[in-house]
Amino acid sequence: MTEKITIALDVMGGDHGVDVVLPAAKSVLEKRNDIELLLVGDEAVIKHSLAGLGLTEHPGLKIRHASQHVEMDELASHALRFKKDSSMRVAINMVKEGHAQACVSAGNTGALMATARYVLKTLPGIDRPAICTSLPSMHGHTWMLDLGANIDSTPEQLFQFALMGSVLASALDHTETPRVGLLNVGEEEMKGNETVKEAANLLSSGDLNYVGFVEGTDVYCGDVDVVVCDGFVGNIALKTSEGVAKMIAHFIKKEFTRNILTRIAALFALPVLKAFRRQIDPRRYNGASLLGLRGSVIKSHGGADILAFSNAINVAAEVVEQNVPERIKSRLQIILSNRQAG
Repeated sequence: MTEKITIALDVMGGDHGVDVVLPAAKSVLEKRNDIELLLVGDEAVIKHSLAGLGLTEHPGLKIRHASQHVEMDELASHALRFKKDSSMRVAINMVKEGHAQACVSAGNTGALMATARYVLKTLPGIDRPAICTSLPSMHGHTWMLDLGANIDSTPEQLFQFALMGSVLASALDHTETPRVGLLNVGEEEMKGNETVKEAANLLSSGDLNYVGFVEGTDVYCGDVDVVVCDGFVGNIALKTSEGVAKMIAHFIKKEFTRNILTRIAALFALPVLKAFRRQIDPRRYNGASLLGLRGSVIKSHGGADILAFSNAINVAAEVVEQNVPERIKSRLQIILSNRQAG
């Protein structure tokens, strides 16, 4: 019998907390029996909600009480210092102590990153963790990092991001040598600031399938599997993309409801519209990995609904199944050894 994957859920985190996390847990457990979920948060609240969902005696669910929770606008330093029994902190502790193999939280990103880094520590050779997720593209999807954890990265750190993103893409997409591109203001070698140029030199000499500079359009249209950038740039690119997707959906709806003729046209176009909406639905891509830690932590969007949070749980399970942290550690050891030998 295959051992089950145990995932700790920060039940109190995010904009919706228990109202989304528990139904998402139910949805996941209805589809797969290889997962156990540790529900971390206010025990009384959790039990009351489980009763409403008919999950009081579900064998795949266990409760771990936490007396505090981190607010969405709380300073990371405050959460780290004064919220030692928060649902977020306890869920991460479950990973460190070996009671869970991964943690999923929709809570405050800064607090999650700070707490995970403090509790789990970074892998040997990794300076800073990075946030990585997949984005829809013309060729399926593209992995992108960093998406906001580090707003001022060195060339060496960008190299580390590239390595971690490459390992994640290889593990989850089963691609032996993912194509890695460095986000820049142009594809020509002379373009970009000194940090990007130096990072490009490191990537060119590293043991990665580095394809050179890529532009913003390549995230969605290019022949690249992993796009690497500073967290400041990555977060702006991500939020801009979300805004563009909403704008497109808004205008499509507006045009198809403009008059009786466009409404009729919409009926014929409905199958295509539904397929298009599914392709760009951000909920399908929810669940960002905090790479570079000695454990698996997945960040869900704070406003995630049931479908989106369910996807984040599935991402956590896949990261555990593919043993991503250990793969990053092993790959980094090889590259560092090659550097020293060279």
